Amino acid sequence: MAIFGSETTTDQILEGVDLNGRHFVVTGASSGLGEESVRALSSAGASVSMLARNPEKIDAAADRIRASVPSADLEKGIVDLADMSSIRSYAESFLQKEIAIDVLINNAGVMACPRLTTNDGFEMQFGTNHLGHFLLTNLLMPAIRTGHKPRIINLSSAGHTHSDVDLEDPNFETTEYSAWESYGRSKSANIHFTRELVRRYGDELQSFAVHPGVIITELGRHLTPELMEEMVERVKARSTSSTEAKQTGGLPFKSMEAGAATQVWAATTDDLAGNNGSYLGDCKVGVEGGNPSENGYLPYIYNEDTAKALWALSEEMVQQEFPSN
Repeated sequence: MAIFGSETTTDQILEGVDLNGRHFVVTGASSGLGEESVRALSSAGASVSMLARNPEKIDAAADRIRASVPSADLEKGIVDLADMSSIRSYAESFLQKEIAIDVLINNAGVMACPRLTTNDGFEMQFGTNHLGHFLLTNLLMPAIRTGHKPRIINLSSAGHTHSDVDLEDPNFETTEYSAWESYGRSKSANIHFTRELVRRYGDELQSFAVHPGVIITELGRHLTPELMEEMVERVKARSTSSTEAKQTGGLPFKSMEAGAATQVWAATTDDLAGNNGSYLGDCKVGVEGGNPSENGYLPYIYNEDTAKALWALSEEMVQQEFPSN
């Protein structure tokens, strides 16, 4: 087993790896970690469907990737994860192509935005980060199940430590809205979704939840000085944080190539066969009670009852039931 860590890059993960003949689908592929993941996977020979909501941005990202990897085999898809009709339309069109999906990387997301709602009336962070990917993944499941050793990678975050999911008030209808609590709920949901996928499909597929680390991307476009200060105080207060983090609220920043490394590792390595459903960080399996800024997690994310209940609630909210294996 190769030894990787917080500074490992995507190219180091894929050194010597041949992905020819394998097809990946990546959401949020028009910038940041999604774009870097597509670039790296393409450089190893994979064909990739790049998904994003903005046609101009995804065209520009594809051009940048092809400039770096002239042989890149890219397909572009327009899907807005905050709009169920957009998700359904894309999924229907993709399935008609009868392309098998070997790996789906649910990378897109929003963070710490003001109180907003999706096109369908869901609270924006829960609606986009969780419900959008929940619906997309399940609608694409026929293509995923025909893939070779299929995997589903869900981008989560150390932000799961801000809050577990709220099954009674997912849209903040009776709870005072908090940008960070909302983000935490959505990131915990990503992990519960990962766990329930594994419970439902067993050995038929692998699924992992990934904390990428702290990277400067468009994800932080809503951050104000007040929200940054609140985040620092939350980091200081985490009982499982490192001594340095407790004192300073400091978070280690990563390069884009290192930030995308854990999700690329999760999508391609053979070293995780015995850890299906795990939370990952810094290219390592998560540690309960460890430093959240690295690969530590809080135990509530592995609660099976919560994962089952969240799945049922999600089906109710998207108004569609999905059979298990």
